[in-house]
Amino acid sequence: MTSIDENARKIDRGGTEVGCPVERGADGVWRVRGHAAGRAVLRSTDTRQAGLGVETVENLPARIRRPVLYRDGPEHREHRRQTARFFTPRRVDERYRDLMVRITETQLDVLRRDGTADLPTLSFRLAIDVAAAVIGLTESRPGIDERLQRFFPEKFGRPGFTSLTGIRWFFRQNLQFLGIYLKDVRPAVKVRREQRRDDLISHLIDEGCRDGEILGEVITFAAAGMVTTREFINLAAWHLFTDDELRQRYLRAPEPERFAVLHELLRLEPVVGNLKRRTTAELLVPAGGEVVAIPAGEVVDVAVSATNLDPEAVGDRPAEVCPARPVAPGVTPMGLSFGDGPHRCPGAHVAIQETDIFLTRLFALPGIRMVRPPRISMKPDISGFELRDLTVAADRS
Repeated sequence: MTSIDENARKIDRGGTEVGCPVERGADGVWRVRGHAAGRAVLRSTDTRQAGLGVETVENLPARIRRPVLYRDGPEHREHRRQTARFFTPRRVDERYRDLMVRITETQLDVLRRDGTADLPTLSFRLAIDVAAAVIGLTESRPGIDERLQRFFPEKFGRPGFTSLTGIRWFFRQNLQFLGIYLKDVRPAVKVRREQRRDDLISHLIDEGCRDGEILGEVITFAAAGMVTTREFINLAAWHLFTDDELRQRYLRAPEPERFAVLHELLRLEPVVGNLKRRTTAELLVPAGGEVVAIPAGEVVDVAVSATNLDPEAVGDRPAEVCPARPVAPGVTPMGLSFGDGPHRCPGAHVAIQETDIFLTRLFALPGIRMVRPPRISMKPDISGFELRDLTVAADRS
């Protein structure tokens, strides 16, 4: 056991007691806090995506193909099967490890030169360049990080036509869509329509996707592969800066054991704290020693930040940091932080490997230290966090 703190979390998501594993709230939403129940919901083929803007996507014309995040059933499973090759651990190691190292060193050169740096800025550049290589977004004009920052702002309004604020956000987001399309997606698509490459955009072209549909997929992967990875890098660095024992253990360990540390931190502090599904048929889920029947057509909110603390799944003292802790059969070391079932994050290994490469090199810098902890903001709809203004310093070279 590494941490002796009964609650080692940096992000306050309320109490750490799981409580009732499955219950229906007064608002009609079923809330799942037990790990077994959450896993059953996410693995079920009798659910479909809810939340994450799915309501907007459902209003699109039927002829427009939905991004993979918003599809379910056989079509979704076939797409995941065909694209799985882009995310295998072997491919990530063979094709992207050297790229991750080069990008990391380029970003850390800023810190070596200036003596101080904003860690979220450095980590975002890494996450963007790695995800862009996997996706095929490699012909972008300068400024992709600023465009993505504008598209995924720290405070997000609700687009609509019932208020001036909603109208402003509607046109703002469409303007950001247009900017990413013209300066990032269209140049990549143009090159790959002339000559395919071994990346996701080329695969989408072969599937007959139009430019607008490819844009939707790119935005989906940008959120999953760039934005969330940045937050986890910042979160893991914050833990290591403030826990000397954990940091020394991490830096002395071989790669598999370092991965175990990162898995444990991700279990404890999932970047996305809630995942929602809507049932399409009656769903039976385990709840302690009972089975609860959730009717068809109901919204189910899986509280990942709670399921990952279920002692029946992850053992005693679940709110502490214990890398490689014993877990119940079928439970992954990171709990449900990458999701589970058909929508499990395909880029899980990409995120862990690039985080490890960045952190091992960051903490190897002479005089590395945190001079300002991050400012935390939350996204209530997904119980997600954003860490900003985390300032680090190192000896100049």
